Amino acid sequence: MRFDLITIFPEFFAGPLDHGILRRARETGIVEVNVQDLRVFTKDRHRTVDDRPFGGGEGMVLKPEPLFEAVEHLLGEHAGDAAHPRNLDGKTAIVLTSASGKLFRQETARRYAGLERVILICGRYEGVDERVAEHLATEEVSIGDYVLSGGELPAMLVVDAVTRLLPGSLGNEASSQNESFSSSVASSESAPSTGNGISDASKALLDFPHYTRPAEYRGWKVPEVLVGGNHAEVASWRRAAALEKTRRNRPDLQ
Repeated sequence: MRFDLITIFPEFFAGPLDHGILRRARETGIVEVNVQDLRVFTKDRHRTVDDRPFGGGEGMVLKPEPLFEAVEHLLGEHAGDAAHPRNLDGKTAIVLTSASGKLFRQETARRYAGLERVILICGRYEGVDERVAEHLATEEVSIGDYVLSGGELPAMLVVDAVTRLLPGSLGNEASSQNESFSSSVASSESAPSTGNGISDASKALLDFPHYTRPAEYRGWKVPEVLVGGNHAEVASWRRAAALEKTRRNRPDLQ
């Protein structure tokens, strides 16, 4: 799988891409990550990528020309115009990171993991020219209800979340199947009631709590069920604990 990161700060990605799962995935060829400097596609000696918005207002906005040309360079084809809209092959997503985008969720990561290529446009300043969002990007995504200085951090989060879903990226393939948001719980036919009249079917769950040695630390003991050796009881406890943690920390998921 290939990721292309379009940014005015290409050096930003040097650290995150060189550690952990992402580094191993790159070294083994599971993913290819290309960082594209947006300023390469400017025409003036100041390498200007932004301008003041029509209608006035504070801040600067990324111009459409360098962004369209950067994507065209990466795709090797024209990105379309008003008379001739561009249609991608369905194997590539052009994603604009934006505080105004749809929330990036685990299901979004799973969808991207099924593609061959994801081009990420890192927004900056007060945003980008709306023609980029409407006619160049295939979608806008946000990583949360807050505003950042730029789209580099969100882009890096997307790359990490997608990469760990690709076969071979994790040492234990079951790891990605047993994490928070990894999948919905079992169907209503098999999912028991949670005891408050609400079935736990079709709900996203946080990961269950984890414990390690020592079995007692500063007076806090590991739950007895986890050291008892009964796998069925452990599975039942973990499910109930995950439900409780989800209700406590993320009631919006219920």
